[in-house]
Amino acid sequence: MSGMGLAGPQLPVGTQVVIRVAAPGDQGGTAQRGATGRVAGVTPDGRYAVRLVDGRETVAQRDQLSLRTAYQDEAIELDQPDGDRLVREHTIYAAVVGSRAFGLDTDTSDTDTRGVYVAPTESFWSLAKPPTHVDGPEPEWFSWEVERFCELALKANPNLLEVLHSPLVVRQTPLGEELVGLRESFLSQLVYQTYSGYVLSQFKKLEADFRRDGAPKWKHVMHLLRLLLAARTLLLEAKLIVDVGPHRERLLAVKYGELSWPQVEQWRLGLHEELDNALRQTVLPATPDVAKVGSWLRSVRKRSIGDA
Repeated sequence: MSGMGLAGPQLPVGTQVVIRVAAPGDQGGTAQRGATGRVAGVTPDGRYAVRLVDGRETVAQRDQLSLRTAYQDEAIELDQPDGDRLVREHTIYAAVVGSRAFGLDTDTSDTDTRGVYVAPTESFWSLAKPPTHVDGPEPEWFSWEVERFCELALKANPNLLEVLHSPLVVRQTPLGEELVGLRESFLSQLVYQTYSGYVLSQFKKLEADFRRDGAPKWKHVMHLLRLLLAARTLLLEAKLIVDVGPHRERLLAVKYGELSWPQVEQWRLGLHEELDNALRQTVLPATPDVAKVGSWLRSVRKRSIGDA
């Protein structure tokens, strides 16, 4: 049975819950199993006070409450397929991303791996669908089911495009080779909006950090500038180059706070201007090749029938 709604993190006041066992109400009578209410607070002995929809209150232990959104799934025991096993047995492609792939690693850098797995086709025929993503089973390893991966990559999500273009491939099956062969089909002028829009929104938050604390999170600033550099090359050459190459030293100087905020802002604004110019002369299509990616995905589903 799913673990959602059982013993776990503290429930904030206002959380909608369902009582899993009958309990006495504060005005007499009994709050029946399945009664719905909201968390009103925590009692001195650590139980939850729950205000029911009819105005009565009752108290319950954490393991006697389910989140309202999870209760029905728990009741019919919709067990999710084992995500860790899907990653271990059905990964078609995985690559190292992050600082090691970008050429910005140091002795203390983590090794972040991102992968793509193909859930067996039959697993979609049951009521409980396979997970769209899995965090694990190894530390610093995150994977997407192939359909979700394709959907996000077609929207020019930088994190997913970088997976397909990482120079540090750690696993690649024949299906994974086919996916990599499609990577140009995911590229389009949408990268201008996704990359530039994300950087703009993040810099607003960083500026607030700078005004409040006197310094932003310089590592985050470095990676935002790196995204702009990658987007410029992508628009001009229709190639996503993950390694920062000649920009390494200057980007690391940003990471270590060796450039002032005005210097960083000047660099960022200049890159935004270059990005605007690159869009005007880009060789990328306006939209990705959805039909080609969709046709490949259908073929993957057909070929995955019978996989355990």
